[in-house]
Amino acid sequence: MKVLTAAQIRRIDQQTIDAGFPGLLLMENAGQRVVEALETLGKGAGPSFGRKRNPRGAGRAARSHRRVRPLHEERIVIFCGKGNNGGDGLVVARHLLTRYKPASLRVVLTAPREELTGDAAANLRMFEAHGGRVETGTSPDMQAATLLVDAMLGTGLEGPAREPVLSFIREWNDGFPLARRIAVDVPSGLGSDGLSAGGEFCRVDGCVTFTAPRPCHVLPPFCDACGEVTVGQIGTPESYLEEDPEFHLSLVTPERLRFLARPRDKDSHKGDYGHVLVLGGCRAKPGAAGMAGLAALRAGAGLATVATVSSATESILGVAPELMTAALAETAEGFIEATALDGPLGDELLRGKTVLAAGPGLGVTADTRAMLLSLMDGPPTPLVLDADALNILALESDWPGDGLLVLTPHPGEMARLMGISTAEVQDNRVGKARELAIARNAMVVLKGRRTLIAFPDGEVWVNPTGSPAMATAGSGDVLTGTIAAMLAQHPSRPKLAVAASVYLHGLAGELGAEEFGEASLMATDLLRFYPQAFARCAAR
Repeated sequence: MKVLTAAQIRRIDQQTIDAGFPGLLLMENAGQRVVEALETLGKGAGPSFGRKRNPRGAGRAARSHRRVRPLHEERIVIFCGKGNNGGDGLVVARHLLTRYKPASLRVVLTAPREELTGDAAANLRMFEAHGGRVETGTSPDMQAATLLVDAMLGTGLEGPAREPVLSFIREWNDGFPLARRIAVDVPSGLGSDGLSAGGEFCRVDGCVTFTAPRPCHVLPPFCDACGEVTVGQIGTPESYLEEDPEFHLSLVTPERLRFLARPRDKDSHKGDYGHVLVLGGCRAKPGAAGMAGLAALRAGAGLATVATVSSATESILGVAPELMTAALAETAEGFIEATALDGPLGDELLRGKTVLAAGPGLGVTADTRAMLLSLMDGPPTPLVLDADALNILALESDWPGDGLLVLTPHPGEMARLMGISTAEVQDNRVGKARELAIARNAMVVLKGRRTLIAFPDGEVWVNPTGSPAMATAGSGDVLTGTIAAMLAQHPSRPKLAVAASVYLHGLAGELGAEEFGEASLMATDLLRFYPQAFARCAAR
């Protein structure tokens, strides 16, 4: 699903109007999509994403008064501004008045009525023609409202909200104790492009946006402020989105991952699903490489071999008997020797491997550095690098190799790779991930809240799944093995393979948090929920 900035959506809307689709009809369709969403938003139904249900029902008591009622039972207040967002709100009001006849319906204009122009003014006249009334301020009896609709500012805001709308935003936030709160497009006062507008904004339970989500709907820190988000189609041709010259941001959705649901050929065998080689581990840290290998098997690879120091192979076999191991020469300190992959032994080990994954538990030494760079300079087998492999690359200005390369840094590793501070990475996650992917001709999986997947062609995909429960040792090692397994099984679609890995890994974290809670989930627990995560994608 594409993610569009305010400028892009304005350009696409105008292109739609210029092609003969009246703006008044776009507004009519937008209002209808909001009404449809009001019937479902909050029930967990419909094509939505965003705020997830709290594990084990936490916070249920605090939200019990905000249940979703049938629209004819709701006491509704709609705040409408003077622009197109307000026009959308007036369409919502007209449809609620004529089709649902709610228990009460109040429409509050946040600007003098004479300031409404164009399609917004036309919809004000239509609402009043059907017997609707508008008010220019709130009254004490409105505090009993059970549903608020924010149609004040929308995506056109530049800078912080100003009076008179600012006073309405404050009243929205401070009053209406019984109300479920839904914004049209984006919460008023919030910067739609994922940047702070520098002021106060409406606190909402959900948003109904149109054509495509905006950056604020999918990127931290404001994606949480948008709540559950539903995207409605209002008549813009899909081709206009595809043709937009500035498009580069997208959201990973289950619909993109339907290929995971395809059944395996009845005559298939383990060799059909790839052989992953995990290179890592040391005497003190054998478990990281073992978890990556185990994840590769659980994610569907036909075969997985863990190549590690000879003193660690027994520990690896203790992780899972299904794993194969290869004992490598080690230094006195217990790290892989620089020449461990040289000669016939290395040739035999690398032969027939579909994907290589390196880094978990590897250690950063002169020997591991030489070994990794030699590996990258070898035959162009797809390579997934994590942990110490990334720390080794951060020491190099020129990277060898020209094959498919996947980097999986957390923000600290990303900062080292780029020679900047972690704060600089976090302040511009999309831009920095995109910059590194283009500069290094690599896929970059920047881990964290809403993990990003950046590609060498400049596209950046946002992953919506995940849980704070995944902030635990080994979680990244499991992701490394998962990515390697997906690339091994789906070599013709590397973008989707990496995106599917991140999505499934995050979804397993959500499912695990529901079972174990956010504090008790361990990395290996994630693998227990991979079957459910696969099934969820197959069901979409």
